[in-house]
Amino acid sequence: MDNTLPMWFEVTAYVVMGSILLFDLFMVIRKPHVPSTRESALWITFYVSLAIVFGFLVITVANDAGLSGTELGLQFYAGWLTEYSLSADNVFVFLIIMSQFRVPKKMQQELLMLGIVLALVFRAIFIMLGASLLESYSWLFYLFGAYLVYVAVQQLREKDEHGSGEDNVVMAWLKKVLRVHPEWRDNDRWRTMVNGEHFLTPAILVLVSLGTIDLIFALDSIPAIFGITTSPFLVFSTNIFALMGLRQLYFLLGDLIDRLHYLGHGIAAILGFIGFKLVNHALHLNELPFINGGQHVEIIPEIPTWLSLVVIVATLAVAVLASLARTKRENAEK
Repeated sequence: MDNTLPMWFEVTAYVVMGSILLFDLFMVIRKPHVPSTRESALWITFYVSLAIVFGFLVITVANDAGLSGTELGLQFYAGWLTEYSLSADNVFVFLIIMSQFRVPKKMQQELLMLGIVLALVFRAIFIMLGASLLESYSWLFYLFGAYLVYVAVQQLREKDEHGSGEDNVVMAWLKKVLRVHPEWRDNDRWRTMVNGEHFLTPAILVLVSLGTIDLIFALDSIPAIFGITTSPFLVFSTNIFALMGLRQLYFLLGDLIDRLHYLGHGIAAILGFIGFKLVNHALHLNELPFINGGQHVEIIPEIPTWLSLVVIVATLAVAVLASLARTKRENAEK
Protein backbone atom coordinates (compact mmCIF):
# COMPACT_ATOMS: atom_id res chain seq x y z
CA MET A 1 0.00 0.00 0.00
CA ASP A 2 1.28 3.46 -0.89
CA ASN A 3 1.55 5.37 2.39
CA THR A 4 3.26 8.53 1.15
CA LEU A 5 1.30 11.60 2.18
CA PRO A 6 1.52 14.84 0.13
CA MET A 7 4.84 16.61 0.53
CA TRP A 8 3.21 19.92 1.55
CA PHE A 9 1.46 18.21 4.45
CA GLU A 10 4.58 16.44 5.70
CA VAL A 11 6.72 19.60 5.51
CA THR A 12 4.05 21.71 7.23
CA ALA A 13 3.64 19.09 9.96
CA TYR A 14 7.39 18.96 10.61
CA VAL A 15 7.57 22.76 10.84
CA VAL A 16 4.63 22.96 13.26
CA MET A 17 5.83 20.09 15.45
CA GLY A 18 9.37 21.47 15.50
CA SER A 19 8.07 24.93 16.44
CA ILE A 20 6.10 23.50 19.36
CA LEU A 21 9.14 21.66 20.71
CA LEU A 22 11.30 24.79 20.30
CA PHE A 23 8.65 26.85 22.12
CA ASP A 24 8.72 24.39 25.03
CA LEU A 25 12.53 24.63 25.13
CA PHE A 26 12.33 28.45 24.99
CA MET A 27 9.94 28.49 27.95
CA VAL A 28 12.37 26.40 30.02
CA ILE A 29 15.25 28.78 29.24
CA ARG A 30 13.21 31.98 29.67
CA LYS A 31 11.16 31.03 32.72
CA PRO A 32 12.52 27.95 34.52
CA HIS A 33 10.12 26.73 37.20
CA VAL A 34 8.52 23.60 38.55
CA PRO A 35 5.05 23.43 36.96
CA SER A 36 2.08 22.86 39.26
CA THR A 37 -0.07 19.76 38.91
CA ARG A 38 -2.79 21.86 37.26
CA GLU A 39 -0.36 23.46 34.80
CA SER A 40 1.15 20.08 33.90
CA ALA A 41 -2.30 18.53 33.42
CA LEU A 42 -3.42 21.38 31.15
CA TRP A 43 -0.32 21.13 28.97
CA ILE A 44 -0.61 17.34 28.68
CA THR A 45 -4.30 17.70 27.78
CA PHE A 46 -3.28 20.18 25.08
CA TYR A 47 -0.63 17.86 23.62
CA VAL A 48 -2.92 14.82 23.69
CA SER A 49 -5.67 16.84 21.99
CA LEU A 50 -3.15 17.98 19.41
CA ALA A 51 -2.23 14.36 18.64
CA ILE A 52 -5.90 13.39 18.29
CA VAL A 53 -6.53 16.30 15.90
CA PHE A 54 -3.40 15.42 13.94
CA GLY A 55 -4.70 11.88 13.47
CA PHE A 56 -7.91 13.26 11.97
CA LEU A 57 -5.85 15.50 9.67
CA VAL A 58 -3.87 12.47 8.50
CA ILE A 59 -7.13 10.67 7.67
CA THR A 60 -8.57 13.69 5.83
CA VAL A 61 -5.43 14.55 3.83
CA ALA A 62 -4.81 10.89 2.95
CA ASN A 63 -8.37 10.43 1.70
CA ASP A 64 -8.10 13.60 -0.42
CA ALA A 65 -4.86 12.22 -1.89
CA GLY A 66 -6.54 8.96 -2.85
CA LEU A 67 -4.89 6.95 -0.07
CA SER A 68 -6.44 4.79 2.64
CA GLY A 69 -6.97 7.52 5.23
CA THR A 70 -8.58 5.25 7.81
CA GLU A 71 -5.67 2.81 7.71
CA LEU A 72 -3.03 5.55 8.00
CA GLY A 73 -4.99 7.25 10.78
CA LEU A 74 -5.23 3.98 12.74
CA GLN A 75 -1.50 3.43 12.23
CA PHE A 76 -0.80 6.87 13.68
CA TYR A 77 -3.02 6.36 16.73
CA ALA A 78 -1.69 2.86 17.44
CA GLY A 79 1.91 4.05 17.01
CA TRP A 80 1.37 7.15 19.11
CA LEU A 81 -0.18 5.19 22.00
CA THR A 82 2.67 2.68 21.90
CA GLU A 83 5.35 5.38 21.88
CA TYR A 84 3.50 7.39 24.54
CA SER A 85 3.35 4.38 26.87
CA LEU A 86 7.09 3.85 26.36
CA SER A 87 7.64 7.56 27.06
CA ALA A 88 5.74 7.19 30.36
CA ASP A 89 8.07 4.32 31.21
CA ASN A 90 10.97 6.58 30.23
CA VAL A 91 9.65 9.25 32.63
CA PHE A 92 9.67 6.82 35.55
CA VAL A 93 13.33 5.99 34.88
CA PHE A 94 14.08 9.73 34.67
CA LEU A 95 12.46 10.11 38.10
CA ILE A 96 14.67 7.38 39.53
CA ILE A 97 17.81 9.00 38.08
CA MET A 98 16.90 12.45 39.39
CA SER A 99 16.24 10.96 42.82
CA GLN A 100 19.48 8.98 42.88
CA PHE A 101 21.54 12.04 41.99
CA ARG A 102 19.47 14.28 44.29
CA VAL A 103 19.03 16.86 41.52
CA PRO A 104 17.79 20.25 42.80
CA LYS A 105 14.35 21.25 41.53
CA LYS A 106 15.78 24.30 39.75
CA MET A 107 18.00 22.03 37.58
CA GLN A 108 15.44 19.36 36.77
CA GLN A 109 13.65 21.42 34.09
CA GLU A 110 16.82 22.11 32.12
CA LEU A 111 18.12 18.54 32.37
CA LEU A 112 14.74 17.14 31.35
CA MET A 113 14.60 19.32 28.25
CA LEU A 114 18.13 18.30 27.26
CA GLY A 115 17.12 14.68 27.80
CA ILE A 116 14.15 15.15 25.48
CA VAL A 117 16.35 16.74 22.80
CA LEU A 118 18.76 13.79 23.03
CA ALA A 119 15.82 11.37 22.77
CA LEU A 120 14.63 13.13 19.61
CA VAL A 121 18.11 13.02 18.05
CA PHE A 122 18.63 9.33 18.82
CA ARG A 123 15.18 8.38 17.55
CA ALA A 124 15.63 10.41 14.35
CA ILE A 125 18.88 8.56 13.62
CA PHE A 126 17.33 5.14 14.23
CA ILE A 127 14.22 6.01 12.21
CA MET A 128 16.27 6.96 9.16
CA LEU A 129 18.46 3.87 9.49
CA GLY A 130 15.49 1.58 10.16
CA ALA A 131 13.41 2.86 7.23
CA SER A 132 16.32 2.51 4.83
CA LEU A 133 17.31 -0.97 6.00
CA LEU A 134 13.78 -2.40 6.14
CA GLU A 135 13.12 -1.24 2.59
CA SER A 136 16.09 -3.27 1.36
CA TYR A 137 16.18 -6.16 3.81
CA SER A 138 12.76 -7.43 4.83
CA TRP A 139 14.35 -10.22 6.90
CA LEU A 140 15.22 -7.56 9.50
CA PHE A 141 11.59 -7.83 10.62
CA TYR A 142 12.61 -11.19 12.14
CA LEU A 143 15.37 -9.50 14.15
CA PHE A 144 13.16 -6.60 15.23
CA GLY A 145 10.41 -8.99 16.30
CA ALA A 146 12.76 -11.27 18.22
CA TYR A 147 14.37 -8.26 19.89
CA LEU A 148 11.01 -6.89 21.07
CA VAL A 149 10.02 -10.26 22.52
CA TYR A 150 13.38 -10.34 24.35
CA VAL A 151 12.81 -6.81 25.69
CA ALA A 152 9.31 -7.80 26.82
CA VAL A 153 10.68 -10.77 28.78
CA GLN A 154 13.41 -8.62 30.32
CA GLN A 155 10.82 -5.99 31.25
CA LEU A 156 8.91 -8.62 33.21
CA ARG A 157 12.02 -10.11 34.84
CA GLU A 158 13.73 -6.89 35.88
CA LYS A 159 11.74 -4.65 38.18
CA ASP A 160 14.33 -1.85 38.12
CA GLU A 161 14.76 -1.75 34.36
CA HIS A 162 17.60 0.14 32.76
CA GLY A 163 19.36 0.73 36.09
CA SER A 164 21.60 3.74 35.73
CA GLY A 165 22.31 4.96 39.23
CA GLU A 166 25.28 6.93 40.38
CA ASP A 167 26.93 4.01 42.21
CA ASN A 168 28.53 2.08 39.36
CA VAL A 169 31.94 1.72 37.75
CA VAL A 170 31.20 3.99 34.78
CA MET A 171 29.94 6.84 36.96
CA ALA A 172 32.94 6.51 39.28
CA TRP A 173 35.28 6.69 36.28
CA LEU A 174 33.48 9.74 34.85
CA LYS A 175 33.62 11.52 38.21
CA LYS A 176 37.38 11.11 38.22
CA VAL A 177 38.08 11.90 34.56
CA LEU A 178 35.72 14.90 34.32
CA ARG A 179 36.59 16.24 37.80
CA VAL A 180 33.04 16.21 39.11
CA HIS A 181 32.40 17.61 42.56
CA PRO A 182 30.13 15.20 44.47
CA GLU A 183 27.84 17.87 45.94
CA TRP A 184 25.35 20.32 44.47
CA ARG A 185 26.13 23.89 45.49
CA ASP A 186 23.78 26.89 45.52
CA ASN A 187 23.62 28.93 42.31
CA ASP A 188 25.91 26.48 40.50
CA ARG A 189 24.50 24.64 37.49
CA TRP A 190 27.20 23.04 35.35
CA ARG A 191 30.43 24.35 36.88
CA THR A 192 31.52 25.20 40.41
CA MET A 193 34.63 26.40 42.21
CA VAL A 194 35.81 24.79 45.45
CA ASN A 195 38.93 26.02 47.28
CA GLY A 196 40.07 27.85 44.14
CA GLU A 197 39.70 24.77 41.90
CA HIS A 198 37.20 24.37 39.06
CA PHE A 199 34.92 21.35 39.03
CA LEU A 200 31.92 20.20 37.03
CA THR A 201 28.71 19.70 38.98
CA PRO A 202 26.87 16.32 39.09
CA ALA A 203 24.64 17.72 36.31
CA ILE A 204 27.04 16.30 33.72
CA LEU A 205 26.63 12.80 35.21
CA VAL A 206 22.85 13.17 35.16
CA LEU A 207 22.97 14.21 31.49
CA VAL A 208 25.13 11.18 30.62
CA SER A 209 22.65 8.93 32.45
CA LEU A 210 19.66 10.48 30.69
CA GLY A 211 21.41 10.16 27.33
CA THR A 212 22.13 6.49 28.00
CA ILE A 213 18.51 5.85 28.93
CA ASP A 214 17.36 7.73 25.81
CA LEU A 215 19.56 5.50 23.67
CA ILE A 216 18.16 2.34 25.27
CA PHE A 217 14.57 3.49 24.86
CA ALA A 218 15.24 4.48 21.24
CA LEU A 219 16.49 0.93 20.61
CA ASP A 220 13.24 -0.37 22.15
CA SER A 221 10.75 2.05 20.64
CA ILE A 222 11.85 2.20 17.01
CA PRO A 223 11.36 -1.53 16.29
CA ALA A 224 8.01 -1.26 18.11
CA ILE A 225 6.72 1.54 15.89
CA PHE A 226 7.97 -0.15 12.71
CA GLY A 227 5.82 -3.08 13.77
CA ILE A 228 2.79 -0.80 13.33
CA THR A 229 3.69 1.36 10.34
CA THR A 230 6.54 1.51 7.83
CA SER A 231 5.83 5.11 6.86
CA PRO A 232 8.89 7.17 7.96
CA PHE A 233 6.65 10.23 8.31
CA LEU A 234 4.21 8.48 10.66
CA VAL A 235 7.07 6.85 12.57
CA PHE A 236 8.72 10.22 13.16
CA SER A 237 5.41 11.97 13.91
CA THR A 238 4.38 9.44 16.54
CA ASN A 239 7.75 9.82 18.24
CA ILE A 240 7.55 13.62 18.26
CA PHE A 241 4.03 13.59 19.71
CA ALA A 242 5.14 11.03 22.30
CA LEU A 243 7.93 13.41 23.40
CA MET A 244 5.65 16.45 23.53
CA GLY A 245 4.67 17.14 27.11
CA LEU A 246 7.23 14.67 28.45
CA ARG A 247 8.59 17.39 30.71
CA GLN A 248 5.15 18.12 32.17
CA LEU A 249 4.41 14.40 32.41
CA TYR A 250 7.52 14.03 34.56
CA PHE A 251 6.19 16.43 37.18
CA LEU A 252 2.62 15.13 36.94
CA LEU A 253 3.63 11.50 37.46
CA GLY A 254 6.19 12.24 40.15
CA ASP A 255 3.94 11.03 42.96
CA LEU A 256 2.62 8.07 40.96
CA ILE A 257 5.93 6.25 40.53
CA ASP A 258 5.03 3.75 43.25
CA ARG A 259 1.34 3.49 42.33
CA LEU A 260 1.30 2.32 38.72
CA HIS A 261 2.57 -1.12 39.75
CA TYR A 262 1.57 -2.88 36.54
CA LEU A 263 2.47 -0.28 33.90
CA GLY A 264 5.72 -2.11 33.17
CA HIS A 265 3.78 -5.37 32.76
CA GLY A 266 1.38 -3.68 30.34
CA ILE A 267 4.22 -2.23 28.28
CA ALA A 268 5.91 -5.65 28.22
CA ALA A 269 2.69 -7.22 26.91
CA ILE A 270 2.44 -4.56 24.18
CA LEU A 271 6.06 -5.06 23.12
CA GLY A 272 5.58 -8.84 23.10
CA PHE A 273 2.46 -8.50 20.95
CA ILE A 274 4.18 -6.18 18.46
CA GLY A 275 7.21 -8.50 18.41
CA PHE A 276 4.93 -11.41 17.47
CA LYS A 277 3.24 -9.22 14.85
CA LEU A 278 6.64 -8.36 13.32
CA VAL A 279 7.70 -12.00 13.11
CA ASN A 280 4.35 -12.90 11.56
CA HIS A 281 4.79 -10.06 9.04
CA ALA A 282 8.32 -11.28 8.28
CA LEU A 283 6.96 -14.77 7.54
CA HIS A 284 4.50 -13.27 5.04
CA LEU A 285 7.40 -11.47 3.31
CA ASN A 286 9.83 -14.35 3.80
CA GLU A 287 12.92 -14.21 1.59
CA LEU A 288 15.18 -16.48 3.66
CA PRO A 289 15.95 -19.71 1.77
CA PHE A 290 16.23 -21.86 4.92
CA ILE A 291 12.64 -21.00 5.92
CA ASN A 292 10.09 -22.85 3.76
CA GLY A 293 12.52 -22.77 0.84
CA GLY A 294 12.32 -18.98 0.62
CA GLN A 295 8.56 -19.08 0.10
CA HIS A 296 6.06 -16.98 2.03
CA VAL A 297 4.64 -18.56 5.18
CA GLU A 298 1.12 -17.86 6.44
CA ILE A 299 0.59 -19.41 9.85
CA ILE A 300 -2.04 -16.82 10.72
CA PRO A 301 -3.34 -13.88 8.64
CA GLU A 302 -1.66 -10.48 8.89
CA ILE A 303 -2.82 -8.69 12.04
CA PRO A 304 -4.83 -5.59 10.98
CA THR A 305 -3.99 -2.18 12.40
CA TRP A 306 -7.41 -1.76 14.04
CA LEU A 307 -6.82 -4.94 16.05
CA SER A 308 -3.38 -3.70 17.10
CA LEU A 309 -4.98 -0.47 18.33
CA VAL A 310 -7.61 -2.41 20.31
CA VAL A 311 -4.95 -4.62 21.92
CA ILE A 312 -2.78 -1.62 22.86
CA VAL A 313 -5.66 0.39 24.37
CA ALA A 314 -7.08 -2.62 26.22
CA THR A 315 -3.67 -3.61 27.61
CA LEU A 316 -2.93 -0.10 28.91
CA ALA A 317 -6.43 0.15 30.41
CA VAL A 318 -6.07 -3.18 32.23
CA ALA A 319 -2.60 -2.24 33.53
CA VAL A 320 -3.77 1.12 34.89
CA LEU A 321 -7.02 -0.22 36.39
CA ALA A 322 -5.22 -3.16 38.01
CA SER A 323 -2.63 -0.74 39.45
CA LEU A 324 -5.32 1.53 40.88
CA ALA A 325 -7.17 -1.47 42.35
CA ARG A 326 -3.97 -2.69 44.04
CA THR A 327 -3.24 0.78 45.43
CA LYS A 328 -6.78 1.04 46.79
CA ARG A 329 -6.50 -2.39 48.39
CA GLU A 330 -3.14 -1.58 49.98
CA ASN A 331 -4.46 1.70 51.37
CA ALA A 332 -7.46 -0.11 52.85
CA GLU A 333 -5.19 -2.61 54.60
CA LYS A 334 -3.16 0.11 56.31
